Order: sequence, then structure tokens, then C-alpha cells
Amino acid sequence: MSWGALYAQLGGVNKHSTSLGKIWLSVLFIFRITILVLAAESVWGDEQSTFTCNTQQPGCKNVCYDHFFPVSHIRLWCLQLIFVSTPALLVAMHVTYRKRETKRNIIRARGDKVQEDLESLRNRKLSITGTLWWTYTSSLFFRLIFEGGFMYILYYIYNGFQMPRLVKCEQWPCPNKVDCFISRPTEKTIFTIFMVVSSVICMVLNVAELSYLIIKALMRCSQRAQKRRANRRRDFGNLPMEEKPVVQNETNKMLLSSMDDSSRVKIL
Repeated sequence: MSWGALYAQLGGVNKHSTSLGKIWLSVLFIFRITILVLAAESVWGDEQSTFTCNTQQPGCKNVCYDHFFPVSHIRLWCLQLIFVSTPALLVAMHVTYRKRETKRNIIRARGDKVQEDLESLRNRKLSITGTLWWTYTSSLFFRLIFEGGFMYILYYIYNGFQMPRLVKCEQWPCPNKVDCFISRPTEKTIFTIFMVVSSVICMVLNVAELSYLIIKALMRCSQRAQKRRANRRRDFGNLPMEEKPVVQNETNKMLLSSMDDSSRVKIL
């Protein structure tokens, strides 16, 4: 899959995302994928060919390069972007499934405005509630795990985010400790820090969006509970006067029984 096809898929999810989700997608493609494709690949393109060591021992240069660069930065970042984008594709699959089920129901109904309903469904933004809320929040959670995991892997493999100018290699078949020189170390350090900062920004956006969705869900639950209590009071107010004492007695009995049960649990 090309980056353009990935953007087309994620763009469909972007329509149903929050404002923070739209910002995340912009950061992902403008500050990470675009920089990776246009600039970073050219910086790391000559990595192995320009890696030089002060020895003519056959195989020493290749062994030292493999020791200090087990995974290329470019390939690691590409793998990171694929993993980070995969949860969003799961949200896209969920949205497609929901719309397909709604489309089937519209066609089965065979109303007078089938075409208008289908067109409205195509342009409708799904609210992040119910099962879609769980899918969306799970995708944010996995994004955070993948971002943090790949940042740790990058830091662990290269002992930090700074590219050294000189490394000393003692791997076999090198005859002794040899000095190896890395091309464009300053430029590579700048790009590495830029990609790490972009990843941190994406993580902050994911945390903010996850917090926003959780708070919004809690507010919806609170509003539903308040509506239920208001409906009970209204229904109680509409009862005839002779039935109100009976309902009140039943309510009191339920409260007393719940209090007795809680006291028994405490005693046990």
C-alpha cells in the first residue's frame, strides 16, 4: 500500500473524528510521512556505502555496520508509521460496517425517499458513541502503545537519539579495535530529533483526545441518570393522590432492604 492510498483510507476516518483527531492526522502526514519521503530517505540513502573504517580487513566494515545499525532509521520509522496507522484503519472498518448495515435497513424499508436517505447516509458523520466509542478509544490506546514502544526501541538500539561521528568496533573479523566513521552525523541527528518530537506531539494529541472522549462519555452517563431521576419524579407527581403513599412505601421498603443488605455485608 502506498502512502497516498493510506492517506485516502485515513481521510475517510478523519470525517468521523474529533478536532484533535484531525490535527493528529495532519501532523502524521505533514510532519512525519512527508519529511520521511522527501528528505529523510535521501539523508540515509548512502548510509552503508559511506560508512568507512580504517582497516582493509575483508568483512570488517560490513560486520561493524551491522553491529551499530541493526535496523535502518528509515525502515524503523516506516514500520512505526504502519503500526500507528493500523488502529485507525480498524475504526474505518467499523464505520464502513455500520454504514453498510444502515444501508441495508434503508433498502429493506423501501420508502419513498430511498435515494435521499442513501445520499444522507453517505455524507452523515457518525457520532462516537456505543460500540464505535469503544473501537475509537481502543485505537487511541494502541496508538500510544506503538508510539512509545517504537521510541523506546529507537533509543535502545542506538543508545540515544544523537548520531555519533565516530564509533569504535571490535567485532570479528576485525583484527583489533578499528575506528569507523558515519556520514552526515549532524544532519541525521537533526532529523532523528525532529521525528522523535513529532512522535511526542502525536502522543500528546492521542492522550488529549482519549481524555476528551472519556470525559464526554461520563457527562453523557450523568445526563442520562439525571433524566431518569427527573422522569421518576414527574411520573410520581402525575400519580393520583391515593396511589402516592403506596408507591412511597414501596420505595422506602426497597431503601431499607438495601441498607440491611449493606449492613450484613459489613458485619460479615
